Amino acid sequence: MKSDIQIAQEATMNAIVDVAAKLDIREDELELYGAYKAKLSDELMNRVKDEPDGKLILVTAINPTPAGEGKTTTSVGLGQAFGKLGKKSVIALREPSLGPCFGIKGGAAGGGYAQVVPMEDLNLHFTGDFHAITSANNLLAALLDNHIQQGNELRIDPRQVVWKRCMDMNDRSLRNIVVGLGSKADGMVREDHFVITVASEIMAILCLADDMNDLKKRLSNIIIAYNFDGKPVTAGELGATGAMAALLKDALKPNLIQTLENTPAIVHGGPFANIAHGCNSVRATKTALKLADYVVTEAGFGADLGAEKFFDIKCRKANLAPDAVVLVATVRALKYNGGVPKTELGTENLAALEKGIVNLEKHIENLQKYGVPVVVTLNSFVTDTKAETDFVERFCRERGCEFALSEVWEKGGEGGIALANKVIETLENRESHFKPLYEDGCSLEEKIETVAREIYGADGVTYSPAAARELKRIAEMGMSEFPVCMAKTQYSLSDDQTKLGRPTGFTVNVREVYVSAGAGFVVAVTGAIMTMPGLSKNPAAYGIDVNEDGVITGLF
Repeated sequence: MKSDIQIAQEATMNAIVDVAAKLDIREDELELYGAYKAKLSDELMNRVKDEPDGKLILVTAINPTPAGEGKTTTSVGLGQAFGKLGKKSVIALREPSLGPCFGIKGGAAGGGYAQVVPMEDLNLHFTGDFHAITSANNLLAALLDNHIQQGNELRIDPRQVVWKRCMDMNDRSLRNIVVGLGSKADGMVREDHFVITVASEIMAILCLADDMNDLKKRLSNIIIAYNFDGKPVTAGELGATGAMAALLKDALKPNLIQTLENTPAIVHGGPFANIAHGCNSVRATKTALKLADYVVTEAGFGADLGAEKFFDIKCRKANLAPDAVVLVATVRALKYNGGVPKTELGTENLAALEKGIVNLEKHIENLQKYGVPVVVTLNSFVTDTKAETDFVERFCRERGCEFALSEVWEKGGEGGIALANKVIETLENRESHFKPLYEDGCSLEEKIETVAREIYGADGVTYSPAAARELKRIAEMGMSEFPVCMAKTQYSLSDDQTKLGRPTGFTVNVREVYVSAGAGFVVAVTGAIMTMPGLSKNPAAYGIDVNEDGVITGLF
């Protein structure tokens, strides 16, 4: 079997203007970035804003394992399958972060014969959106430190600076640093920190903003520090809003590319789901709904993270109501949850499958709490046996879920037709009654504990003294109505990545809390999760190269 990058490099891409025409987008409504990439213009979004919405289909998954699940692959393949069936469809995805590309996870363009292309461009610099976000973030940091140096008119307490610098790379050495060393002219010495760009509040703001006015309002509301009286100081008070917005002017516009089968794909924004809210931009999703009859979008990592945040943050903030959910699993991943080592996953093992399928069961139960119809799909591997797939299908149907097998990795859109037909059947016969998990008026503690108990299955929540104090301060600032964004390991329903399957008898520990006032949510950091990841002993970067003809190898 060819590698993903080999398949992508052999693809026959259509000119992006021809791909756009499938969605009735005119050439003068595109801002071209070469022959195969374009940004959607504000003029287009204004033209279609009153069109009726298509159907919104969320693709999510069980907790990720080393065995692989294929959520993005399934999203792309489903979109391609709709195209095979003659449906007007578009895929709305996140942009990949350089951190995972050069780390251990790899890129985020799908896989096999269900990929978006140009794959190398997407996984690397793409249209520069992440660079713009990084620049805007670090401009704000530079202005903050300069303000302190130049007299500190806002009386910022250097011990209470909460704004962090960022870069889109895994670099553990930057998690905790000291700035201002040197002479007096080099600034005030203080402790500082970096987060990865996809965990920056600027990323969340870009992905939740409706337009430039909303973007500027959100940027202005960012809390960067507290003054000597303990009062918040914002980016607007610092005078940083206009310059940051100027850097983000083009990044605010969604990007259009295509799949291997030339299906349109709108790819925009990329917050991590284990740290941030894990969804592509509101602008991309809302525009997609105006352009197509079927919109396939995804949310990062397992449904306990990405789907929960899609429902409780993105849909709440953007007034979106999904029509169906596709929940992706693999026989291999379920057996891994049942205790089978990675080296033995290719052997039939119904006992392990029965033990590990409780992870899928919990995700089904969680999704059903939101009132949205659920279709479970098994991303097929050649080592799967009929007895194993039949077992999973029976299990799902007994729990009120539709089921379909997906073979999109091997067969592209053709391998997703059964899934696409099942999704269409579900949309036609089952009505969505979407509702968020909790009400705005609940306290922040109630929101955190509702997610922990209802979604993770925890017995309760404990708070560090610092987290408890910060929750009290956020409430006193009048921000209790914000939803909560849980930062948690993606590998387990609990906050301990070693607890596989469906753990019970555990509590979730919230060690840190901070408010993203511009994004409009409160982040609760649990367990050992880091907002700046590190590289593994053998990161993917060691295998990436480019030859004298400019052909890149080793990306996956």
